[in-house]
Amino acid sequence: MLSAVDKPPSDPIYTDLNRWRLKSEDGRQVWHYLSEEESKRKPQTLADKYWLGLPLDVPTLPTPKTPLDVARNGLTFYQRLQVEDGHFAGAYGGPHFLTPGYVIAMYISGEPIPDHMRVEMIRFLIGCARKDDGGWGIHIEGNTTVFGTALNYVTCRLLGLDRDHPTMIRARAALHKYGGAAAIPSWGKFWLSVLNVYEWEGMNPVPPELWLLPYSLPVHPGRWWIHTRMVYLPMGFIYAQRLKAEENDLIRELREELYTQPYDTINWAQQRNNIAEVDVYYPHTTLLNVANFFLNIYEKFASKRLRQWAVDESWEQLKMEDENTFYGNLASVNKVMNLLCTFFKEGRHSKAFKLHVDHCLDYLWMSESGMYFNGTDGSQLWDTVWICQALCLTDLAKEKPYQDMVKRAYEFIDSQQIRIDPQNRERCYRDATKGAWPFSRRNQGYTLTDCTAEAIKGIYMLHQLDYIKPTISNDRIEEATDVLLRMQNSDGGFSTYEPTRGPKFLEWINPAEVFGDIMVEYSYPECTTAVLLGLASFKKHNPDYRAEEIEDAIDKGIAFLKRIQRPDGGWYGCWAICFTYATWFGLEALKSVGENYANSEHARRACDYLASKQMADGGWGESYKSCELQTYIHHTSSQVVNTAWACLALMAGDYPNVEVIRNGIRLIAKRQKPDGRWEQEGIEGVFNKNAMIAYPNYKFSFTVWA
Repeated sequence: MLSAVDKPPSDPIYTDLNRWRLKSEDGRQVWHYLSEEESKRKPQTLADKYWLGLPLDVPTLPTPKTPLDVARNGLTFYQRLQVEDGHFAGAYGGPHFLTPGYVIAMYISGEPIPDHMRVEMIRFLIGCARKDDGGWGIHIEGNTTVFGTALNYVTCRLLGLDRDHPTMIRARAALHKYGGAAAIPSWGKFWLSVLNVYEWEGMNPVPPELWLLPYSLPVHPGRWWIHTRMVYLPMGFIYAQRLKAEENDLIRELREELYTQPYDTINWAQQRNNIAEVDVYYPHTTLLNVANFFLNIYEKFASKRLRQWAVDESWEQLKMEDENTFYGNLASVNKVMNLLCTFFKEGRHSKAFKLHVDHCLDYLWMSESGMYFNGTDGSQLWDTVWICQALCLTDLAKEKPYQDMVKRAYEFIDSQQIRIDPQNRERCYRDATKGAWPFSRRNQGYTLTDCTAEAIKGIYMLHQLDYIKPTISNDRIEEATDVLLRMQNSDGGFSTYEPTRGPKFLEWINPAEVFGDIMVEYSYPECTTAVLLGLASFKKHNPDYRAEEIEDAIDKGIAFLKRIQRPDGGWYGCWAICFTYATWFGLEALKSVGENYANSEHARRACDYLASKQMADGGWGESYKSCELQTYIHHTSSQVVNTAWACLALMAGDYPNVEVIRNGIRLIAKRQKPDGRWEQEGIEGVFNKNAMIAYPNYKFSFTVWA
């Protein structure tokens, strides 16, 4: 056991931050820990030092006299963070259930985590434990939950932390206060079961037989939201076979530590619906409870032949997901679950398993606080497109100091368009992807509506620069436009990865307890606005290409946005925090069809709504609680990112009280440091209403833009 972790972070038990390097190639960003000799031969970049929190040798910039000077200073700093392949790297962390999945999967498979990574994960988890009670929440800013505490307690122990370490003692007390690990939500029950520190009998069924149903049935997994079906696919494969780790001394110790009663006295069947009150965001519905009742009966009498057929079909689906993403996978949760399935099926010496292990490196992020598992393999394309738009719309892209940065960013965007469709796409329930842009990088292989649309907008802006040699042909942009036109939903809005496939009543069987709106694709104001603006940009440059269809899509999209606007004037944001973000998108959409404060009741209500949320210091600050409670909750202090969105929104709406906007811009300028940077403030992003996630580059792109 690693009792030496009691020592402070400066102790050699932790790594030398000066030896870490971020290598980026074709969008793949991987942290490497070099030997002392290698470190001398390859100096750290400023980007390396920045993300590691090391001192930066950068000059103090001239005191800005205008908002554009502030933007220049911000851009001068931010351009130093561009990595060698042209994108803007960054963390994508925040949820506290991601690193545990990786560590548990590696432990079960017997794949060692290198010491330099292992100790930095320990450092990160110790630093993230809540100061009030020692537990962990569902995300880094959340209150203690059983989900976060049980999983991260287990993770620390698997990484080598002794049970008598002060962090473990406090976390154990917090866990027991809420009923112990028996009260963990269903995703946690899965991870603890496969680790063999919880019994499969205590988990509601995850039957893989659903994959054998006709696709015409609304409950077929192919109709679920992509993230949900890609999580329950490997979960069902493992559950159906009751696969688990081999019992050893550490597992026996964890069985003793995690519960408030002896392990062998727990009535596991009674734990299936035992979820701690502090964890529940989306309670079980009556329909789900009835479904689980019958599924538990089915598990007792299930045909072995049918079960094996379902397991075999699940394995085929898993292989297609792995191959279509080059073993990078959709996102972090199914990444490590698929790794575990491959271990159980093929063993740790198989080629596929080794590819999985290698591509886990794409998710691991090293920071000044330690190492953790990102939500995806990055946000490379997304962050790069945003700063390109900011540069073009402020005309800073025309200034000589930034032109090399712009050229390299354009080359990266060019390189990351998806140029193929998934293999066997109908067999694996995938839509065509050729022509789309992804969230992170090309090989991840999934269309995102907003990423594709923002890329189209950015490309046309960049093509207006006389020093950019257009290498992205109009034919390729037509392909991207074709992708978008296929993705509009019947309500006029646009969702994320695919058009809505399933009925909304599927949400009544949402089994996850800790997330909302996970069962089907929904139309979102952010995605809808992005697509409308992307189509409008395309139409401007190609007035004759599918003109009537584009006009019809825009009209339906605008009608959707007006219909879902709240009575108070705001729009609820589903992918960032929260009303400031979505209301900016809403006002940009209205602007694109000529509506503003003076001539549109919708724009007027939206502007007045945002103006009413301005804080005393001139800024805006919105708490992550807004997402959870679906009502505007002020942060304890203003935030530069929220302030930038609010100012951009009011400018888009032609809000007449310019002083409101000026006060926001003054706040952004005041927060800027002498070297041009803005410090990290509150977490910026969200998914599924209750899980917050970081977008640390937002504090550069949107502040510069504003």
